[in-house]
Amino acid sequence: MNLSRHAARLVEREASERLRRALPDLTPLQRRVFEGLLVRTAQSWSLLLRRALPAKDSTRADAFLFGPTGVYAVIVAEQPPDASAAQAIRRHAEERLAGIRDHRGQLLAGSAVHLVLVTAGRTTVNSHRNDRPYWAVDETKLNELFRRDLAHLNRRQITAITEQAAPRLAGYLRLAVPKPERAPEPDGLLLAEDLTADQVAAAQTRSFDSWLTFLHPQQLAIVTRRYNGPARISGPAGTGKTVVLLHRLRHLARHAAGPLLLTTFVKNLPPVTEASFRRLAPEVADRVEFLNLHAWLSRFLTARGHRLNVNSSQIRTAFSRAWSLHREVLEPIVPHQEYCWTEVDRVIKGRGITSFEEYVGISRRGRGRLAPRHKELIWQLYLTYQEKLAERDLHDYNDMVSVAHTELSERPLDEPYAAVAVDEVQDITLTGLRFLRELAGDGPDRLLLVGDGQQQVYPGGWRLSDAGIPIQGRGEVLRVNYRNRAEVLAFAQRFDADNEVDDLDGASGVALLDVESVNSGGTTLSWRGPAADLGAALRTRLEQLSVPLGQTALVVFHPRDLSLCTKPLREAGIPMTLLENYRGETDDRLKVGTVHRAKGLDFQAVLVVDVPDRSVENEQEARELRSRQRLVAATRARDFLWWGAVAETRLVQEPTPSPAVVECVHEMPIEWCGTCEKPPRGVLPRGYRTRGGNAYHNDQHCNWLRKGQSRSQRQGKNVHDKVPVAWAAVRPGELEPCEFCCSPEWLKRHGH
Repeated sequence: MNLSRHAARLVEREASERLRRALPDLTPLQRRVFEGLLVRTAQSWSLLLRRALPAKDSTRADAFLFGPTGVYAVIVAEQPPDASAAQAIRRHAEERLAGIRDHRGQLLAGSAVHLVLVTAGRTTVNSHRNDRPYWAVDETKLNELFRRDLAHLNRRQITAITEQAAPRLAGYLRLAVPKPERAPEPDGLLLAEDLTADQVAAAQTRSFDSWLTFLHPQQLAIVTRRYNGPARISGPAGTGKTVVLLHRLRHLARHAAGPLLLTTFVKNLPPVTEASFRRLAPEVADRVEFLNLHAWLSRFLTARGHRLNVNSSQIRTAFSRAWSLHREVLEPIVPHQEYCWTEVDRVIKGRGITSFEEYVGISRRGRGRLAPRHKELIWQLYLTYQEKLAERDLHDYNDMVSVAHTELSERPLDEPYAAVAVDEVQDITLTGLRFLRELAGDGPDRLLLVGDGQQQVYPGGWRLSDAGIPIQGRGEVLRVNYRNRAEVLAFAQRFDADNEVDDLDGASGVALLDVESVNSGGTTLSWRGPAADLGAALRTRLEQLSVPLGQTALVVFHPRDLSLCTKPLREAGIPMTLLENYRGETDDRLKVGTVHRAKGLDFQAVLVVDVPDRSVENEQEARELRSRQRLVAATRARDFLWWGAVAETRLVQEPTPSPAVVECVHEMPIEWCGTCEKPPRGVLPRGYRTRGGNAYHNDQHCNWLRKGQSRSQRQGKNVHDKVPVAWAAVRPGELEPCEFCCSPEWLKRHGH
């Protein structure tokens, strides 16, 4: 017999003896289960047992277990408790553990306390019944609590929980057995040597996973707050919006009857979010549906007998045919065909506009200005597109929304959702938002919208009030970045992506530049070269990467750029998974896809390949959109970011610009840097501002500037002096060019 087996037997014997002395009257089932749990205290686990066992009072847990995989309130019984008793036990556990903090000041989330029912091996209990607020396992499967892939707490956090919980749990006895020289574990379970504070994250290749148990006090308050109507959570990238959303879903699932829905515009995000939720709340995982909006609509319409012919390629073909009939008159007034497609798809149909009069009168937020006569030409294009769809009995995705909305209004769901949550809401069309408002219905905590205007990766914009969704007094803004290491965050903050930043309802929002950072360190590297050298640069970087390949993603900005990256990597034998097929599973394959498919995801390391799109370089909306997309791509990285810029290939040899022109002081191409970028079109390098003002003026005598000061004086406010300022000294997002004096027309009139 080797020493490790001998040590294990000694631990088991010691556990049995200590349990017998402390609680001599346990039932056979309780004794077997608690002996198994007590053995774990020889590693990194803490166990508190109720002194009065067996107990007549069924409103308390039999034991509390704290360890690498979380916090558990344990019930051991031959038969499950009824729903009211289970709720009372869960409520007592949450109340006793409320206010526990880790070493960083984060609070233990009450919803992070898992209520676990352990039954005899011969007893069958459906662990995912919707009416059971607990996770049920039989004693033969107790090791489910100790799976290595669930670990997210280190020794320091476990000790902090135990030391604070023990005094609060009067009537509970802390039991432990001494650590042996070495205690063996079955394959796949946690080993004692895996659980040192500096090794847990490395063992799992999952950093920042403490969110499964600990939350910032502001986040925790949002999780449990009661909202009397639709609510909104906004905040820059990495501030934990989705984390709060998942905890809130678990909280609602435990306190409300009926199913819940989490939906989004991005089709590959729900499966990844569902995988995270199953780790967070296995006991209520089947209470929540995770489905992208159009998949939900398709299922709903099919069930209601509507057979819509929706085919992406045929839809675009129909639009191309319509465009060919209007191209001659539209090309002189619009940048390109794609601009008109967006106008029809996301403005006219995406907002549910049904008449030209309505179209003329709307504010096309984020789209620039179109004269009424130009709108009339685009309206004719829209009508022709509708005809081309009808000729082939086609419907587009906006038609799905409108048909479903009508159907739902006429005949609501037989079993309504207890709550509907929408992630990445900024990319859903206005008609989609109105439909979700109808789907959620009225009442407290029925609709939760989560997003960030700065991360909008599709053209066009709206306000929640446009969809008839009032959120006054029910808006939350997160301001602390938990995802990105300091160096990665600093790199992302350089992008001038502030054009559409608001709180999703028009008020001033918080930009990434203004967030607080809590994670030091990190690495960022840049590369710039011709497309011919990109493959070698990617292979070299991946070979030198210390991060596991399975925790690494490669992100591009257009589908046509994927082959530029994947071909050389495939030839090098590097295994890859497209982001559109990624479901959050752990593997050793590089994740590859566009920024649209990377939305809402994060990875330990991210490689970004930026290929210039000269076809839209002079279009302001396209430049602003690309800036937001770059910010999204950069903030997907937690620890490491590599930014590869593909230089434009020129047919004619031109003089090479000096390095000072190509790169700024931050070692970035100037056109990417919000700090060093040249002034926008119509803006002078030096201008004027007032302290506390939000506009940059070319003209110190600007009428709008003068009117603003006069208005402040009439209202009894401070009137600040005008001061000269250089555009290069303006922080990105701090000032906006004055629409009156910062324009090409003004410059021309004044001889600039």
